[in-house]
This record gives sequence, C-alpha cells and structure tokens, in this order.
Amino acid sequence: MTPRYQVRADYDAHTIVVYQAYSPAIADAALRAGRFVAPFSFQRMTWIKPSFLWLMHRSNWARKPGQERVLAVRITREGWAEALSRAVPTTSDPAALAGAAVHVQWDPERSPRGAALNHYSIQVGIGRRLIRTFADEWVVGLTDLTPLVRKASALLRAGHAAKAQRLFPAERDYPMPSALRGVVAPGG
Repeated sequence: MTPRYQVRADYDAHTIVVYQAYSPAIADAALRAGRFVAPFSFQRMTWIKPSFLWLMHRSNWARKPGQERVLAVRITREGWAEALSRAVPTTSDPAALAGAAVHVQWDPERSPRGAALNHYSIQVGIGRRLIRTFADEWVVGLTDLTPLVRKASALLRAGHAAKAQRLFPAERDYPMPSALRGVVAPGG
C-alpha cells in the first residue's frame, strides 16, 4: 500500500527529475540555451513537481493553453534538499507563508486518466528569492518530453493504457532525509 504522503520521483545518486509545463516560447528558449532564460519569469514563483502524472493532469497532457510543452527538469539533490529545508506548507499561517522562500503543498496523485488517488503528490513552489539559484545552480539538464507526452496521451485515448504506461518515467520512493520529513509531510 502506498503511504498517503510520499515523495515519488525519477532520481539517481546526484539528481532528481521534476516536471514543468510551459508555453512553446518559454520551452524553446530554455531548450536552446540549456537553461531557463527569458521569457521565463524570474519575478514569480515557479512550481516544480516530481510526479509526471500529476503534471499530466494539471496540463491536460500538454493541451492546456500556456502549458503545451512539458519539460523534465533535472536538478541536483542538494538543491532539492535546500528547497525543502526552506519550505513552508501552504496550509501555514498566512504571515509565515508570505515570508517563505519556498512553498510546499500536497495534492491528490492522479491516475493516467486523471482520477484522484488516495495518496498525495508533492508540489514545491520556488519563490522569487531563490528562482535564480534554482535556474542557475540547481538545474543541470532540461529534456523536452512533449513528443512522449503526446504519444502516451494518444495511446490512452485509443484505449491502450498498458502501452502508454510503458512510456511514463519510472518513479519510486525518494529517500527523504529524516530532518526534512517533518518539514514537508503533514503529520511528520
């Protein structure tokens, strides 16, 4: 049985993959530069999600306006840990949340068809004070997943769920340092 609050991600010894959906202009510029550049906004919070299916739900499989391109953003595990160590849950006191460099929230994980599941997926909002650090120091690679997303979506619509699932990135329980568990997970 999957724990209610568990970070599941695609990761290796040094990095973790998070997903974001952007307009073509932002995605193309970032992919050309190999990092986030204008028109990416360094003046607003950016939300990163280690759950591929949650982002597929959020972006409607890259069909929502302004979210037509899906990027796998590989960041350092040190950057991920730093973000979480500075995180304040979105359910916190508004004053604490207003001063936080990072916001964290848990939303129901999603099935391939978008149904809410009984366990939760973490979303991490990197605020303006850390956005340059995220973009310039933590991000080590960007991959355009849009063709894969479109192929998986077409397979799902055609009733070929098993074939679609073989295209999904492999996600497994992320080993959270014990010092961070209580910071990010409701109830510690």
